[in-house]
Amino acid sequence: MPRPLGELEDAVMTRVWQWNRPVTVREVLEDLQQERSIAYTTVMTVMDNLHQKGWVRREAEGRAYRYTAVSTRAAYSAALMNEAWSTSDSPAAALVAFFGMMSAEQREALRDAVRVVQHDDESGADAVAGAPAAAPAAPVEAPAEVPVPEEAEGDSAERPREPGR
Repeated sequence: MPRPLGELEDAVMTRVWQWNRPVTVREVLEDLQQERSIAYTTVMTVMDNLHQKGWVRREAEGRAYRYTAVSTRAAYSAALMNEAWSTSDSPAAALVAFFGMMSAEQREALRDAVRVVQHDDESGADAVAGAPAAAPAAPVEAPAEVPVPEEAEGDSAERPREPGR
């Protein structure tokens, strides 16, 4: 289970996820400086830490690096939700309580997601009782199967292997 990102790590990763392309420390710095006063070395350290934790990969470009996300924001969020749910002593009760906290829009998104999973599930064994079987009104993109960094014993983190390695 990944440890939740810290405030600055989240601010950096939000940009990397939103831009969805290789980014430099300078690009992230300039965008962050629109919201707060922050030093280049601080952003560089955070991005290096995110690389060490396995959240981003980097490639040298001259004397700098370009960073790319290893996982999607959706996969990160899903891993956090799965960990919270799986540690409950009553997973069904936790889900009911969670669904009760959702807005109408969130519940509709949940119904759409269940439809996508049902459509992809050839056996139908994982279908959620009571969920309509019709296709969603708007297309819902299934999350990419991208590894989410997991926390290892101690301070070091397991790093997801890049495809083809």
